[in-house]
Amino acid sequence: MAHFDVFNGDADGICALHQLRLARPREATLITGAKRDIALVGRVPARPGDSLTVLDISFDVNRAALTALLAKGIEVEYFDHHHAGDLPICTNLVAHIDTTAQVCTSVLVDRHLAGRYRAWAIAAAWGDNLPDTARALVQQAGLDAAQAGQLRELGESINYNAYGDCVEDLVIAPLDLYAALKPYASPFDFIAAEPIVGQLARCRRDDLELAQAIAPLIALQYGSVCVLPDEPWARRVRGVFANVLANEEPSRAHAVLSVNPDGNYAVSVRAPLAQPRGADELCRAFPGGNGRVSAAGIDCLDSKRLDAFVAAFARVFGRSKPVSA
Repeated sequence: MAHFDVFNGDADGICALHQLRLARPREATLITGAKRDIALVGRVPARPGDSLTVLDISFDVNRAALTALLAKGIEVEYFDHHHAGDLPICTNLVAHIDTTAQVCTSVLVDRHLAGRYRAWAIAAAWGDNLPDTARALVQQAGLDAAQAGQLRELGESINYNAYGDCVEDLVIAPLDLYAALKPYASPFDFIAAEPIVGQLARCRRDDLELAQAIAPLIALQYGSVCVLPDEPWARRVRGVFANVLANEEPSRAHAVLSVNPDGNYAVSVRAPLAQPRGADELCRAFPGGNGRVSAAGIDCLDSKRLDAFVAAFARVFGRSKPVSA
């Protein structure tokens, strides 16, 4: 009987799986990809008697593939914080899903493990731009300011690495990054021993400098929309730049778009940190959109619908009305 671990390639997905496998080691086939590569369950070649663990990808996006696997009697354990929709009622599904704004998948795993590997959950919370959650966990773990700073740098750097429209855009493939950190029970040992951590941090800072030099397409009282060029650095930094803007201006919403080679856009949206709601509503109104209430995205926004997206952004964050596209 085979087991499969299916996980998002960002900080949250990687740190969630790492915590779980530190506590419950097992041989598994790993399936992951770039951050936006979330329709992963369809790649699982599971047969009756097999099992899988899924972390940090939307149940709703993977519903058809999951339904087929569950119908075969395959055991599925699911940890996630994205929009899920209605869950099937069956004995071979164990779901740990919480879509509230201040939770990420690594926090759900941390709860499940009673804080056994909490430092990795703290790094993931920073990477997912949940500063209040990260600080609360830092306090519970009794870490000092220097240690908290190290975990923040680690989480933000791992998360930065996951952005890009394909693995080729990334500094290191998520599977290789997970393999690099897998031997380390402590993130502090990983930081001290592995040069990839410093490399990711340097690349993140360099890409942010390029993004910060570009003026917003639209800057209004309630939010901003920024368009980055068709470059690998722009695709890598899109989500991290959106997080930076959200932290700098917590009362405003932000959308960061990067131009795809086909002329369409990939989109990252951040709701105001002071009122984390509406990002998933906005993005799910467009094909390929998904996410959570505070942070969401659209895989491929048709360039002809840019004006419609800006208008919807205004309706959600400017006047707090429902959006339809």
